[in-house]
Amino acid sequence: MSDIDRVLRSNLKLRHLQLLVALDEFRHIGRVADFLSLTQPAVSKMLAEIERMFDLKLFLRSTRGTEPTAYGDTVVRFARSVLADYGRTQDEIAAVESGAAGRVSIGAMVVATPELLANAIQLLKARSPNSTALVEEGDLKRLLPRLRTGELDLLVGRLEPGYAAPDLDTEALYDEAMCVVAAPTHPVCSMPTPQWADIAELAWVVPPPWASSRIKLNQMFYKHGLNPPADLIETASFLATLTFVQQRPALGYLAHGVARHFAAQGLLKVLPLEIPIELPPVGIITLRGRIKTPTCQQAIECLRQVVDGQ
Repeated sequence: MSDIDRVLRSNLKLRHLQLLVALDEFRHIGRVADFLSLTQPAVSKMLAEIERMFDLKLFLRSTRGTEPTAYGDTVVRFARSVLADYGRTQDEIAAVESGAAGRVSIGAMVVATPELLANAIQLLKARSPNSTALVEEGDLKRLLPRLRTGELDLLVGRLEPGYAAPDLDTEALYDEAMCVVAAPTHPVCSMPTPQWADIAELAWVVPPPWASSRIKLNQMFYKHGLNPPADLIETASFLATLTFVQQRPALGYLAHGVARHFAAQGLLKVLPLEIPIELPPVGIITLRGRIKTPTCQQAIECLRQVVDGQ
């Protein structure tokens, strides 16, 4: 067994991991000491102890504070992952003791939130009323690092091929088309049959450039001999999209199920435009090899049940 393996498996203690994460968060010995209720010499001594274990320089100290080295960044990621697993296990044990059903942390892309995820959580709560679901919205660029460090148990969204990796397990659930939306009062809604040329020069709020749906939208304009819109706001947030569609007003580009959900409430109108493009399916992403808590497994089963019932 290598020295590093021995340190990771046997020598590092919980207080060491907490110190490493605190140093990365605060980047200052004094603030770390206050946060952990230790003296500054005690913090410095503990950090020196950890660095002797690894025989590596993990943090650089200067008058400006502390900065992790490349080795430090790697060890801090490990510390965050272990602490997240520790916290999750602690929550599960406390839940069993109290008669509740535990906790699950879910990263959600907009495409999956109002119908798939909302209905799945409804099922989860029907089965286990005292279970807790933490939902964090974002795109894969923001959510995947949090899945890898254990801060999220699973992700629900488009299975973007550009983010496929050997450490991830994916499960496709269904296909979801895109559509163009506007506020019901937008002038374009008065056109009986709007064409792509009618909307190319308008203001838009669109997904970020790396999203496959955004790339396909640009291709639709090129297909019709047009340049993509130049007046853009880019966001992965549904709340931001809805706000700009209603208040700017801008055209939006949403998954059809999301648009249908909010059009039924009178907040949006779906434009009658054909968008014959193929996109990655919507599905579940988990970290390969990580043991799923009972509540996480139950949440996944609820997601599958919602799709099976559609």
